Amino acid sequence: MKAKVYFSKTITPEKVLELYQLLKKELPGKVAIKLHSGEVGNQNFLKPDFWKPVIDFVGGTVVECNTAYDGQRDTTEKHWKTIKLHGWNRYFTVDLMDEEGPDLELSVSNGKVIHKNYVGKNLAKYDSLLVLSHFKGHPMGGYGGALKQLSIGIASSYGKAYIHGAGIPEDIWTADHDSFLEAMADAASSVTDYFKGNAVYINVMKNMSVDCDCCAVAEDPCMKDIGILISQDPVAIDQACLDLVYAATDDPGREHLLERIESRNGVHTIEAAAALGIGSREYELITADS
Repeated sequence: MKAKVYFSKTITPEKVLELYQLLKKELPGKVAIKLHSGEVGNQNFLKPDFWKPVIDFVGGTVVECNTAYDGQRDTTEKHWKTIKLHGWNRYFTVDLMDEEGPDLELSVSNGKVIHKNYVGKNLAKYDSLLVLSHFKGHPMGGYGGALKQLSIGIASSYGKAYIHGAGIPEDIWTADHDSFLEAMADAASSVTDYFKGNAVYINVMKNMSVDCDCCAVAEDPCMKDIGILISQDPVAIDQACLDLVYAATDDPGREHLLERIESRNGVHTIEAAAALGIGSREYELITADS
């Protein structure tokens, strides 16, 4: 059976909540809400007020982990300053999951490149997961969406280097590129296994730059906004976003974003994740605009 992906062209905080309610998937127990806190200087990340209605409705805890590259989020002290600067703690309870070690080590049962994944130890506090992703380009992965949030996003600082280095943290910037993409899929599979289906994914196709929200200096968006997608399948939702970019043939910025995605072989993360069985590239896109 094809995965269901709900889609709306309307991009508002209220529509995010409406789509979540339409999905009718209850997230039990304590809910970890993974989003991107935004690098200082980045103009494109989605701000707290955008996510507030759905986070308030779910009643979960916003979770983040430190980065593995230089910036304003690579240490606990700096990351908390950024979280406060961007206003996340004014609206929500925030958990910096790798604030204190040791990391939680998850097994990657059928990993192609890595067989363990290092995540913030506080992940163990949560029973279910809501992944709020800003879909856009990425300097290394080609694009950023649900699968990147599941892998790099939930990995600890050390875990991020481990994934980037395809199992060798010292090779963080020099590892074979496709092996890095496959390691992302491996890491994502360990998180989906951990939550045993108690997860929901929301991708917002807004402010679509070729650069990630992790870039302090990012290009301005190159494509028109497309919409909001929600699914219980992280592979299907990322595939649907890619397909919507390809379908936007009248958008003059489409080729620029596709060059970023294709030059980094971004689709390979989706291919690798599908091969691991954590989702399907076959989906039904259900339009939820009245």
